[in-house]
Amino acid sequence: MNWLKNIVGRIYAVYGLLLFAVTLLIVLIPIWIISFLPDPRKTRYFLGIGRVWMKFYMPMIGCPVFRKGLQFFEKGRQYVVVCNHNSLIDVPVTTPGVPGVNKTLAKSSMGKIPLFGMMYRIGGIMVDRSSEASRRESIVKMKEALDMGMHMVLFPEGTRNRTGQPLKEFYDGAFNLAIDTQTPIIPSLLFHTRKIQVPGKFLYAWPHRIDYHFLEPVETTGLTRDDTPALKEKVFRIMWDYYTAHT
Repeated sequence: MNWLKNIVGRIYAVYGLLLFAVTLLIVLIPIWIISFLPDPRKTRYFLGIGRVWMKFYMPMIGCPVFRKGLQFFEKGRQYVVVCNHNSLIDVPVTTPGVPGVNKTLAKSSMGKIPLFGMMYRIGGIMVDRSSEASRRESIVKMKEALDMGMHMVLFPEGTRNRTGQPLKEFYDGAFNLAIDTQTPIIPSLLFHTRKIQVPGKFLYAWPHRIDYHFLEPVETTGLTRDDTPALKEKVFRIMWDYYTAHT
């Protein structure tokens, strides 16, 4: 029956893409209007629209999102939220899923996509990883976002995890940012998104509920860049142990 599941999975993927395109057209004009506002208002209004959009869209494609651990977000504090990364659907779950105003780090190439790229430019800080100058500028902008009262949502694995392991090795960036700004880190984990978009399968998806769990903050007060490796390993181990205990 694998052939039947493959056919149904491709039909479902097309349905999800078409529904995304149709609903995008509904929110496109208000998003375009707010794109002219300054931050953090621009990002706050964008997230407001995005949360309503995803509240309807995700259940309509059979992928309702359930969050746990929201009590760890203390009002008036900013956090560097780090999350595992398994599929393309992770971004429309994490961006509206993190409470409060937040930005993420996005590849500059994503911002060049017609229509869709506008959302990346509003909700994300664009970076060309091949350019040292762009990387330095992105660090400055991430610090500015934190100063403006926004959280930073980052995927420390860098790219999607296509391995058979719960997590890929982390890069230093998120942890350097947290230490430089003395901002606490909230580890977070997405469950089941790899089941929705199976690695290696083109134009194939399968509906499944998504669980998004936030874990207890890890403080960075008093740490320096010398502590980056230990902090990175600590957060990696927390996330690895939690993920394996809940799958």
